[in-house]
Amino acid sequence: MLAAASAAVYHGGVSDARALIFETSTPHATLARVGAGGGLDERGFSSDRNHNALLFGPLNELLGEDRQVDLVLVGSGPGSYSGTRVGIAAAQGVAIAMGCPAVAVPSLLAVPSAASGKPTLAIGDARRGSFWTAQVADFKLSAAPSLCDAAGLHERVANALDEGMVVFSCEEIGRFPLPEEIRARLSFEVPSATRLWRAWQSTDEATRREWSAEIPQPIYIKPPHITPAKPRNPTIRVDSRPST
Repeated sequence: MLAAASAAVYHGGVSDARALIFETSTPHATLARVGAGGGLDERGFSSDRNHNALLFGPLNELLGEDRQVDLVLVGSGPGSYSGTRVGIAAAQGVAIAMGCPAVAVPSLLAVPSAASGKPTLAIGDARRGSFWTAQVADFKLSAAPSLCDAAGLHERVANALDEGMVVFSCEEIGRFPLPEEIRARLSFEVPSATRLWRAWQSTDEATRREWSAEIPQPIYIKPPHITPAKPRNPTIRVDSRPST
């Protein structure tokens, strides 16, 4: 059991006295529960592509027999496409069952560097030769993550380091096409459910209300790959009457 400060009764217009937190945006997933007295308990598991099978064991352990939850928080990435969606789906399901709100919080706020409140730069691999960066400050994203190529990544990271910013990634640093002397100055950091809870408590009231007003969904770096339905052939008549 981890010690934590007593939760305030209302944040962002919703009660968070008893909260359940999901952070599944990386292979190192964690879940946490905050009790009515402010005590915090966390469980974790590691999985590359099997979050949906491993999540419910820790979840049942945390819920136990006391199934009362006032708020569900969930990390929205950016990160693993499937892991983030599994966490959000599970969070929404629990919230519906408990009759409480589900609120998404950017996972980039749940790393050690973000706890300082100072400006930091997050970087990630967007695949197919593209990368993304996002600036974090005061427990919120200064702007949505933006894409760049390898040269653009080098420039953004070098500028951030020159300005004295911490540059971190939730992915292994070795995957980025950067000079070794620059990679040596980057930090590999993993978000956690406990830090997601602290980010929720530490950010300002206006941001909490903004998060609470949104339907939880992943932070997409690129538009999700969805195959649009083919247009119906206008010469084919669809009869909606039941067959006899």
